[in-house]
Order: sequence, then C-alpha cells, then structure tokens
Amino acid sequence: MRESASTVVSPAAEAQGQPRINRRQAAKVRTRQKVLDAARGLFAERGYEPATIRDIAKGAGMSTGAVFANFQDKAELFEAVLTEDMAGLADVMKNGAGDGTTRGRLVNALSAGYHGSIDQLPLFQAIVARSWFQPVAAETRQRAATEGLTGVISDILRSGIGAGDLKQDADIALLTELTWDAYLSNYRRAAYDGWSVEQLADHIGRQVDTLLAGVSTR
Repeated sequence: MRESASTVVSPAAEAQGQPRINRRQAAKVRTRQKVLDAARGLFAERGYEPATIRDIAKGAGMSTGAVFANFQDKAELFEAVLTEDMAGLADVMKNGAGDGTTRGRLVNALSAGYHGSIDQLPLFQAIVARSWFQPVAAETRQRAATEGLTGVISDILRSGIGAGDLKQDADIALLTELTWDAYLSNYRRAAYDGWSVEQLADHIGRQVDTLLAGVSTR
C-alpha cells in the first residue's frame, strides 16, 4: 500500500515496529533534536549556569519560544541532554571493555568513558554540581539516567564472579557504587589539575586495584 503524503516512516523504524508519525510530528522531532544538539554544545562548552536559553535558541537557529515549546525550562532541557548523553557513554564504556580479566575489562571500560567525555568536561562538572542542589525528583531522574553506566560496571563485576576472578561473596552493589564514585570524582582532577585522559586512566586503574584487592581470587 502506498504511504500517505502526510505520513513519514523510515525503513528502520518500520522494521522495529515503531509507530508511524506524520510530517508535523516528524518536524517536531527534528526541532527538538536541534535544540538538544545546541544545548549539548553550550553545556559542554560553558557548563549549566552560563548557558542561557537565549543562546541555546540562537545556536539552534530558532526563537526562544520554539525552545519553550519543546522544553518547560532549562532544567528539563539539561536532563534531556544528560539522559541522551549518558546512554551514549554507556555504549562507549560497554564496547570499550573488551576481553580479559575483570580488572582489565573494568579499567578499559572506565578509560573509554574518559576518552568519550573529556571534551565535555563542563557538562560533567554541571552534573556533579547540580546533584547537590536539585529537588529529590530531579535527583531520582538523574540517577536513572546514569543507570546504564553503573550497569556496565556491575555487569563486569558479576562476570568476574562467574569467571572466578572475584570471590563469590563479593558485594557487587557496594563495589559498583565505590567504583562509580571514584570514576566521577576524577573529573575534578581534569578540571582543576589539568589531567589528561592518560593520567585519568592510570589513576582509575590504581583505584580499581585498591577496590578489588579484598575480593580478588588471583
């Protein structure tokens, strides 16, 4: 059957069983993505506070009204960027883990995370800073956005138990939390001490060695 001129559907979307959208809806999706891309660039360059809706609208080539038609405020826009970027970074870390020992896979994954995000340092500073001064609901959503990242860590650790690298009674939840906290805190060294990705990777490697020392079987 021939598609209506008012209906837009990509072959990939059709293959995945995604609902068809009309041209107006498709245009709205494109507009939203343009806003997200412009916001991401400014958040990554300036951080949260200095990036204004006016500048984001200008970067997207549209009015501030068009931005507010898609997002309630800058906080919602930031959360949308965060959710999208954390999902992408989780894929980078997962693909970067590779094969080998639990220690090696974990360090590889975390190092890949630094490689994939160091050029967006102000964005990560904003994530950490806002986590101390946001409503509980926003904190809950931010934690949900980072679940893909912490999931990569916990999956590697669980595989380590299965491979015999880690003790059967290893506290995966606690190790995941401590590893994530160490990973995230190291962005401060990049921001304030000028550490390179290589220095960050070396440091997280030593942190991982300390964290795994008590549960390693090797």
